[in-house]
Amino acid sequence: MATKKKVLILLGSPRKKGNSALLAAEAAKGAKAAGADVESVYLQGLDIKACTACNACQKKPGKGCVIRDDMRGLYPKLQRADALVFATPVYWANMSAQTKLMMDRCYALVTPSGHAFAGKKVGIIMTYGAPDVFSSGGVNALRTFQDSFGFVGAKIAGMVYGTAWQAGDVKKNRALLKEARELGKALAT
Repeated sequence: MATKKKVLILLGSPRKKGNSALLAAEAAKGAKAAGADVESVYLQGLDIKACTACNACQKKPGKGCVIRDDMRGLYPKLQRADALVFATPVYWANMSAQTKLMMDRCYALVTPSGHAFAGKKVGIIMTYGAPDVFSSGGVNALRTFQDSFGFVGAKIAGMVYGTAWQAGDVKKNRALLKEARELGKALAT
């Protein structure tokens, strides 16, 4: 019997019921339907400090970050997950500050055998208020995700993104909701 995949969803919106969170919930449904264990973590409200560029994590790979904050509890979840979902609204032409702050701290996940994300599947979920991914600046966030995960050897399994201005607007876009569920399924296999 195959072991269940672990899918960790990182919610980077300050709104618990914002559009990116609603799409992430659809991805969670898809992953659960495909047999995965799913956990969601709201980054808003966690005490995550900025990287100080001390490089202590690089001097002793595998020892982690020396900053004592809520990343200490998040690091093991990131390491144990088979697949990760990064869900974020687009603010000022990029991912949310909550998402970027957490991503910067993943610099500490280097181990003697490589980065902890190497080989993991990753899903990207984004929403924005502008008419498309280019005018919203979302393309900048997509490029950051692509470059970051490519650098550490993670595999982007899919990207789901679309326009949704007011909280809940994404519920009107059935095609996007379905796309998010399909992404969840892909991450669970």
